[in-house]
Amino acid sequence: MDWQAIGLSLRLAAWTTVALALLGAPLAAWIAFSRRRWKFLVEAVVALPIVLPPTVLGFYVLLALGPRSPVGRLYESVSGGLLPFSFEGLLVASILYSLPFAVQPMAASFAAVDRSLIEASWCLGASRLRTFQRVVLPLSWPGLVTGATLSFAHTMGEFGVVLMVGGNIPGRTRTASISIYDEVQALDYAAAGETAAFLLVLSFAALSLTYGLHRRAWSPWRMS
Repeated sequence: MDWQAIGLSLRLAAWTTVALALLGAPLAAWIAFSRRRWKFLVEAVVALPIVLPPTVLGFYVLLALGPRSPVGRLYESVSGGLLPFSFEGLLVASILYSLPFAVQPMAASFAAVDRSLIEASWCLGASRLRTFQRVVLPLSWPGLVTGATLSFAHTMGEFGVVLMVGGNIPGRTRTASISIYDEVQALDYAAAGETAAFLLVLSFAALSLTYGLHRRAWSPWRMS
C-alpha cells in the first residue's frame, strides 16, 4: 500500500474540505436566499463540475493557473514557485472540482429552514448575519455535515483533474487514485488492491456517517 500517496490524499482532502466550508457556506446561503433572476446561471456554474469531464476541467484549470495567466504570474511573483504540478495547484483544482458536492447540500439545507423562524428573528431585532448564525446554521447542520463529508470523500477519489494539474510526482502530487493507476500499469495488483480497498472502506464509512446523521436528525420530526 502506498502510504505516502494516501497521506497526501488525506492532506489534500482535509484542506479542500476546510476551504469549501469557508467558501461554500456563503455561496450556498446566497443561492438559497437570493431572489436574483439570474441566480440560475450561478447554480449552473457551481454544478458544472458534476457533468464536465474531469480532464476538460483539469485542462482549463491548468491554463488558468499556468505561468502565462494573471493568477499564475501573481503566485510566481509572491512565492517564487509555480502553481501547476504543486500541492497548492492541486488544492485549487480540488476546490473547484468538489465545489458542487459542498454547495448543493448546504443550499438545500438552508432553503429548508422555516421562513417564519427567520422572519421572527428579524422582528426581534436580529440582523441578517446574526439570524444566519443563530437560526439558519443550527437548523442546517445535517446539510453542512453532508457537504463536508462528500467533499472529503470526493477529493480522496479524484483522478483526472489532479493528474492534469499536478501530474504524478511522488510525495508532491501523486495521490492515492494515481497510485492505484500506476500499480495496475505495473501489474502489481496486490498493491493496487490494498490501496483500492482502503479508499472503498473510507468512502463507505463517509456515506454511512452521512446517512446515519440525516436519519438521526430527522427521526424526531417523523415521530411527532
